[in-house]
Amino acid sequence: MENNNKTMIGSILIILAGCFWGSMGIFVRKLGTYGFSSIQIVSIRVTLAAIIFALVLLIKDRKGFKIILRDMPLFLGLGFGSILFFTVCYFTAITMMSLSTAAILLYTSPVWIMLMSVLFFHEKLNGRKLIALALAFAGCVLVSGISGEGMTLTGLLVGLGSGIGYGLYSILGTIALRRYSPYTVTTYTFIFAAVGSWIICRPADMLDKFLSAADIGYLLIFCCLTALITAVIPFLSYTLGLSSVEASRAGIIATVEPMVATMIGIVVFSEPLTLMSGLGIVLILSAVVVLNLI
Repeated sequence: MENNNKTMIGSILIILAGCFWGSMGIFVRKLGTYGFSSIQIVSIRVTLAAIIFALVLLIKDRKGFKIILRDMPLFLGLGFGSILFFTVCYFTAITMMSLSTAAILLYTSPVWIMLMSVLFFHEKLNGRKLIALALAFAGCVLVSGISGEGMTLTGLLVGLGSGIGYGLYSILGTIALRRYSPYTVTTYTFIFAAVGSWIICRPADMLDKFLSAADIGYLLIFCCLTALITAVIPFLSYTLGLSSVEASRAGIIATVEPMVATMIGIVVFSEPLTLMSGLGIVLILSAVVVLNLI
């Protein structure tokens, strides 16, 4: 009974994370109006999130800052290979296509989680997994090609890249949680992601854009809200959820995000949802449902 309760709480935390992530398009597009590039928006988000996570860990458990040197590659993978890579891809995708399309391509992640589980954990690839792969591929084709949204090959690859990077977080995060608390995992993940982002974000140009903003006070507050709402709250919730929910199941539960993103795209940005792209969405979500039955 206790395990069931933990799983239920974990599932609720992951749903909460998905809902907050679904609002990301609003913040990305607003910061884009100030002239920030996708990579600069990523840097703003992960840097401020790293600071907030570090403060939380400092208050919660100072001993949590201590990690074993041999685990450094694990956190490098979480920070660079997952968070930085997937966020750059996703934010770029948001500027290249509709919110719903970008979110759906991101949420091919349960398929990538399954494939990585086969590769790294030697799980068997059975018939249901192959059916899920076929559904996901067909859905991506409809969403990206036949839907009439002018999707380019670059856009498709960028969108799928976000799904791969996001899936990697569930795999590496599950391993890290066997050794460290969720607060330690999120703090070091975002510290490494922030360091990586400053290498590629053209910091001098980003600083000029802050200084030239007519409403810099509002901009700074909005940046902090972006980090809090789209990174700190959802990633902490998701990582806490991973403590009691399997990685593959967590990725599936979090598919509430594209639903939220789609509704925001329709309501806030008046984005159309065509019949073909809608069918593609159904096929991809059907794929993650099939995976949940495995």
